[in-house]
Amino acid sequence: MSNKISHLGTIKSIADGCIKVQIVQTSACTACKVASHCNAAESKVKVVDVLCSDTKDYTIGQQVTVWASKDVANRALLLGFGVPFLLLISVLMISLKLIGNEGISALVALGSLMPYYLVLWLLKDRIQNTISFNIEV
Repeated sequence: MSNKISHLGTIKSIADGCIKVQIVQTSACTACKVASHCNAAESKVKVVDVLCSDTKDYTIGQQVTVWASKDVANRALLLGFGVPFLLLISVLMISLKLIGNEGISALVALGSLMPYYLVLWLLKDRIQNTISFNIEV
């Protein structure tokens, strides 16, 4: 089993060492014969940034494969979903114990996510170095 997650995509733009690749993420049932009549079949168009020091080998419209290791994907999931969930639940339980009002506790718990996402935004350059995509032709 491969230790990387890959998607086929098309280069949309190249600028300043950053290649923007458009990928179409499809569900498994798009290959089904009745997918056009079913609400479960869906696809999403996403654009990912690939940092590359040598962009002269690539052209706009070129088909490439974008990949990331499973460790990178797990780290991204942890930062995007795992830590905020634990923070939300922890703050909710603590504020329920201290305040006793469910409505106020819920607002405090939701408000606790704002500093977390602010810190993520401030550290985006450092995070971008550890969580990044790679490209292969």
